[in-house]
Amino acid sequence: MEGVGSSSLLPGIFSGVSKIMKKISKLLLAKQSKAPLFDTLLAHAKRDVVSFHCPGHKNGKGIDRELKDYTGEEVYKFDVTVFDEVDSLHDPVGSIKKAQELMAQAYGVEHSFFLVNGSSVGNIAMFLAACDSGDSVIVSRSSHKSIMAGIIMSGVWPIWIQPKIDQNLDLIFNSTYNQVKDALDRYPEAKAVFITSPTYNGIVTELSRVVDLCHRRGKTVLVDEAHGVHLLFNDQLPESAVSAGADLCVQSTHKILSAMSQGSVLHFNSKLVDFNRVKRVVSMLQTTSPNYLILATLDLARRQAFLRGEENFNRVIKAAEWGRAYINDNINSMKCFTRQEVQKLGFDLDVTKLTVNVTKTGLSGYEIESILAKEYNVQLDYADLFNLVAIMSEGSEKSDVEVFVNALENISEKYRGKQKNWILKIPSLATEMVMRPREVFLSNSTKKVSLKKAAGHVAAQTLTPYPPGIPVVIPGERITKEICDYLIDMSSKDIRVSGQETGMLRTVKVFTN
Repeated sequence: MEGVGSSSLLPGIFSGVSKIMKKISKLLLAKQSKAPLFDTLLAHAKRDVVSFHCPGHKNGKGIDRELKDYTGEEVYKFDVTVFDEVDSLHDPVGSIKKAQELMAQAYGVEHSFFLVNGSSVGNIAMFLAACDSGDSVIVSRSSHKSIMAGIIMSGVWPIWIQPKIDQNLDLIFNSTYNQVKDALDRYPEAKAVFITSPTYNGIVTELSRVVDLCHRRGKTVLVDEAHGVHLLFNDQLPESAVSAGADLCVQSTHKILSAMSQGSVLHFNSKLVDFNRVKRVVSMLQTTSPNYLILATLDLARRQAFLRGEENFNRVIKAAEWGRAYINDNINSMKCFTRQEVQKLGFDLDVTKLTVNVTKTGLSGYEIESILAKEYNVQLDYADLFNLVAIMSEGSEKSDVEVFVNALENISEKYRGKQKNWILKIPSLATEMVMRPREVFLSNSTKKVSLKKAAGHVAAQTLTPYPPGIPVVIPGERITKEICDYLIDMSSKDIRVSGQETGMLRTVKVFTN
């Protein structure tokens, strides 16, 4: 055997491995081609069932005629409530159990929970499942409002990370690796780190580095990936939270894939979090009468993304990049930032999000959003003073992008606003947390004080100017003079402040001893 080198065995070995991998791939494709929950509901819908079960419309027969004339009657046969044939979301043993297992397999995680209350309920569930009352959690200030709900309901102490602002791009960036590391160094007692990635604009954090850092220090990583449900299914897109190893991750399947509104998923893949606790919390937060049409579309969206996601998003990416280039090359008063620009700043970009800066038009993003809707039948997902945000998905076509950019080009020629010297800024949010937000939220010991005299008081409400959409006042936090001056300035410019109780922000609710 001396003449037979080990290298001569390699082709045979690799051939064997290749055959095994192909067999595994075929088996996986065969499994992922199924949609057990949808198939169960379809079989039920095709039966001539006489219903004495909820809901009250009885397989569509009781639906208002005007609506039924538009939608047809068949779809309402999918709107059933829990019984053995269709399984139970709270105690799945049949088709829902199989559908959730296929979702977990598709994303490479231990378990996936179907959510019918949107990703908001998933964010709240992550706090309640991973943290105990009194724990500390590191979290970026630029998070969805449901994060504050999770903080209040779980009773944790938030440790806030100040968002980064790039005034060249008029954009807010989420937590960086260095910011997370600095927070962990300063607050080693923190139980978990909460990250939002991607942002509305498609900005993606270096999640692999963050997860590795946190896990080396025994910290749980929670990720709001509402806008990143599709990232796993195309190699041209940034890394997803599940690939990076997040312990818990929530995704809005309805935002980018083909599920109906409110259809989301919470992925579990952790050695640090108790699975049974997650299961109990999710059940506690969800309705006992889930919409099975939403559940069915979660099942189908997974199948579609797994089987055709690469192909579909190749098309979407190509259309998005065409639109980005067209705007940058042809509309002088508008700018759509590129992936390369974002990568230079240490982040990545989901290019299926088109953020169009409109400051040179002299019009605000709000104004152009309104013009697009009223005059061009183009509906955007989001706008602020500086930008428009167009979200593309599996349902997007190049023809849609053409309508959008042609409308922008027309608006840039037709409308001329007065150039404004707006600057995207926020005050320092390195303020003192005097009380847990939960304590203040549940307290009746509050009063209103003039914003001009609020410095030094402990806030008893949340105030969030738009833009930048970041809460500058949080329950339990010491209000600073800088924050007061900032809010007064925002209000004088007619900037919308979420949480204010009147048209003009003059007072703030504070805690009284």
